Amino acid sequence: MSHIPYTLCRSGTYYYNRRVPKHAVKAYGPFIRQALSKCPEEAEAYAKRLGNVLEGSWSNTTSIQPVDIPTILSSFKPRSFKLSEIATEYVGVKGIDPRPPRIALQSFISLAGDRDVGEYMREDAKLFLRHLEMSGNKTATIRKRINSLSAILNYAYAELDLDKRNPFSRLFIKGEGEDSNKRGTFTNDQLKWGYDKALASGSQIKLLMPLLGETGCRLAEIVGLKLEDIDLENDLIHIRPNSARPLKTRSSQRTLPLVGYAKLAMEQALKQADDTYLFPRYIRDGKCYATHASNALNKWLKKDFDGLTAHCLRHTFRDRLRAVECPMDLIDQIGGWSSVSSIGNSYGNGYRITSINTVLSKIKINPAPKEC
Repeated sequence: MSHIPYTLCRSGTYYYNRRVPKHAVKAYGPFIRQALSKCPEEAEAYAKRLGNVLEGSWSNTTSIQPVDIPTILSSFKPRSFKLSEIATEYVGVKGIDPRPPRIALQSFISLAGDRDVGEYMREDAKLFLRHLEMSGNKTATIRKRINSLSAILNYAYAELDLDKRNPFSRLFIKGEGEDSNKRGTFTNDQLKWGYDKALASGSQIKLLMPLLGETGCRLAEIVGLKLEDIDLENDLIHIRPNSARPLKTRSSQRTLPLVGYAKLAMEQALKQADDTYLFPRYIRDGKCYATHASNALNKWLKKDFDGLTAHCLRHTFRDRLRAVECPMDLIDQIGGWSSVSSIGNSYGNGYRITSINTVLSKIKINPAPKEC
């Protein structure tokens, strides 16, 4: 016998045990007996919830639609996922570049183990923080790693309906930002000189300079372009994920006009493309090796531009947009930056391509007119 209504206990296991009303016998049979749990508290909770479901099913006395009792009980039990499993699901659902979260995940699991997501505590987060600090990482890198793990756990807690505080929430990083070096920026004269040199050389690597500098794209976004992403007839490029190169965030997917030097550089780069990719030399075994392109480009830029790098082009581009008083949400849309300035930015379809073209025309570096 059992003190829990509609249950009996046999060999330490509690069973739901209930006679079925006459009008529901045809659908369910005369009795329902289903294992619940060995834990009396769990068994009582499951029995009560199952009873509510069954009584709802039986309330229609004319047409009974039986419920799948094992499936119903399974839905009562809390789902359990290891951190690595939920991280894989998170990356797939969000459609983001898997590399940043994977780097953070591997490091954290090596310290705290690959456990159920509900088991991690504040001390695990602090242990990871100390490890990153002692490994000599800059505070910006530490924050990126922590944010990656925090986002995964936020997703897990929401999906698994866990009422739990994120252990990485509001984690204090000593001296955050004090070790950062402000990235340098290019002057307009440097940009024009570099663009002209790139076009004169015909080098695919050097052609990346005007392509990056006049679109504001991340290097991987350009290096991973497929020919189907390039519309020279309408002077457009479509930044979208492909099998060789995912995008960093959902907001990274966008369409941009090619103006000025960007169009000229694209026309030259296409002459060295293959049937699929714009930069085939950096696509191997179905993967985009943008880091290799970055190393080659930076070798030239650092030498000729006093240590400036490819990423400085993106920072320069943002500064140029600010200088012409471009709205912040439009800047974010053009550069594929995730905007946190306004909740309203997540609504609607964004600015039209004509608006983007107008603002890029304001900041473009004009090529020298062709000689007749």
